[in-house]
Amino acid sequence: MANETEDHETLYCFPDINSSCIKRFEYSRHEYIIMYVFFPLLSVWTVLLNLLVIISISHFKKLHTPTNLNILSLAVADVLFGLFMMPIQATTQIEGDCWYFGETFCRLCLLVFTFLSTASLSSLVLIAVDRYVAVCYPLHYLQKITTTKTLICICLSWAFSFSYGLSVVIVFKYLNIDSSTVDVCYGDCTIYGGLPLFIVDALIAFIFPCTISLSLYMRIFYVVLQHVKVINSLMKGGKCVTEGSLKRKSESKATLILGIIVVVYMIGYVPYYTCYIWVNSETARIILMWMWNINPGLNPLIYAIFYPWFKKTVKLILTLKIFQPASSLINIFTE
Repeated sequence: MANETEDHETLYCFPDINSSCIKRFEYSRHEYIIMYVFFPLLSVWTVLLNLLVIISISHFKKLHTPTNLNILSLAVADVLFGLFMMPIQATTQIEGDCWYFGETFCRLCLLVFTFLSTASLSSLVLIAVDRYVAVCYPLHYLQKITTTKTLICICLSWAFSFSYGLSVVIVFKYLNIDSSTVDVCYGDCTIYGGLPLFIVDALIAFIFPCTISLSLYMRIFYVVLQHVKVINSLMKGGKCVTEGSLKRKSESKATLILGIIVVVYMIGYVPYYTCYIWVNSETARIILMWMWNINPGLNPLIYAIFYPWFKKTVKLILTLKIFQPASSLINIFTE
């Protein structure tokens, strides 16, 4: 574990500047080595696996469905997070929570962090809506959920996410920073918005989208259970199971997989928003933050476990068969 600097000689982020922040942690040599190996590997893992998802859905035409477009949107947000935010957060963490990139870049990182986090949750909401219509209103799905409508919703969600991120930066910078109540030092990138703005951010960027997603999935799983009971009773009675029933079973399986993704995200997000502001231990805050950061790298693993088509597309990508003529037309759903 890292040792807090209070128990050792005081170390400053900028020793030559009088107003420099104090390093919150002093790590041992072995801890430095572990972090310099672990954090880059986590970032590379997140970027590469999500790139496989992006290439798979973008290249193979059989995967150009509304549901997969929402998965693609989520993967894009995750790959950008792993590419830009993880290395910056890791560097800051390794350097004892010192910020060496200037105030402007600090605000930019706040914008990108809020933007990508909100975009990820917006994608989860769109996935929940897609699954809700597919399971609860299957006869109207093709009319209500089209590729064009889905693309429009994705663009609107990304536009909202960026606007929200920009508004957060403006509010924190110009409207609600009370420097008289905090000890602002040189080399700090902590946002001092206070409890009111933290609550507003939690409501808009976490509680509201999560409540929608969980409410829809509660309704979805109730309907799924009813479908499963009907199909099982037909099979036990020796009656013919219709193609529509089999399709519903397939939709239910897809919904279960995407529901797992939502639950995994909640495991990372809920502790952060419910505990972060109340926790005094810096070590606990680090754990909460990286529980959040690990999330983007877990989704491709879920696809690999539950989606046979993802395993097949990954094999085609890694063997470079996607560069063959008409490879985009391959039916990846056949054995």
